[in-house]
Amino acid sequence: MTDKKMLELAAKAAGMLTRSDRTSVWIVEDDGSPIRRWNPLMDDGDALRLAVKLKIPLQFPDWQDVARTWGARDSNETYDEAAIDNNDDLAAATRRAIVRAAAEIGKAM
Repeated sequence: MTDKKMLELAAKAAGMLTRSDRTSVWIVEDDGSPIRRWNPLMDDGDALRLAVKLKIPLQFPDWQDVARTWGARDSNETYDEAAIDNNDDLAAATRRAIVRAAAEIGKAM
């Protein structure tokens, strides 16, 4: 799944009104006017707000630099993102794990 598709599904899961162009997803007003660019894959604040809104559980196993999330509260399916796969950046891995989980919730809607 592309990053853009993940963002669109994550926004759907969070009940956000969005508009997207070739590269970006924008949060929009009820009338369709863009408010701001939205990218929880790159923005810690967007990712945290998304995780809180959807109550996405987040775990960091002690044995490695991995962020683990679950796509639904009653699901046993986990989404792991390793720092090593995200330029050794655990924050980037965490943001991606959150968006992956949110996208799965959006896909199931």
